[in-house]
Amino acid sequence: MNLDLTHKNALVCGSSAGIGKASAMQMAQMGATITLVARNEEKLKSVLAELPSEKGQQHDYLVADFSEPAKLKETLLNATLQKNYHILINNTGGPKGGSIYAAEVAEFENAFRMHLVCNQILVQSVVPGMQQEGYGRIINIISTSVKQPIDGLGVSNTIRGAVANWSKTLANELGPHGITVNNVLPGFTATDRLDDIVANAARKMNKTEDEAVAFMKNLVPARRFAAPEEVANAVAFLVSPAAGYISGINLPVDGGRTKSL
Repeated sequence: MNLDLTHKNALVCGSSAGIGKASAMQMAQMGATITLVARNEEKLKSVLAELPSEKGQQHDYLVADFSEPAKLKETLLNATLQKNYHILINNTGGPKGGSIYAAEVAEFENAFRMHLVCNQILVQSVVPGMQQEGYGRIINIISTSVKQPIDGLGVSNTIRGAVANWSKTLANELGPHGITVNNVLPGFTATDRLDDIVANAARKMNKTEDEAVAFMKNLVPARRFAAPEEVANAVAFLVSPAAGYISGINLPVDGGRTKSL
């Protein structure tokens, strides 16, 4: 099975921590040259220093804030003039929790801009290079809520669903060019975002955070949370040459928690 990513360039969003960082690390181990993307330059520099480079890769980073799509577009224009990217990992922190009825209109607008609009800008920036190189892999890190809405995440459920349908449409359009587009749907994963979800759950249930963690783990057949590296393993496979005939799918990495097929 060919999992070699030597001579492949990967643009990895949200890669200063969590699933984004773990994905960048895994792909670098497989030979890819990584461009990290996040808004915190100090964290980017720290991750850059950790990236494996046994195959002589020259990794780099871009500072970008997804709340400013116009600046993101300008940053990407400069980056894609320097190199073609074979791999794009769309990964952005989710909207804050809360009921959908109580959400302000601005919350939907901000989430739509940070997730769907920025994803579109990223895709339009890198696809010409993928077509030129004859190799393209686009992975969207979204949520199991596209299969089963999650209580208390009204805005997130809405926007993640929009991204999933955007992705499926994109897969159909880009397939003839040898470009695959897939969604990875993390379940409960040990990241900073999960810490916030646990804290919110504890408040709603009037329990301690330890009790909330125990309750949440009991919802998962595997009876534990995922490590970011376990989600990254799924990402790394889907971007490899071995996954060239897999496109347009939603892949849950959730320990079996999602009840739909």
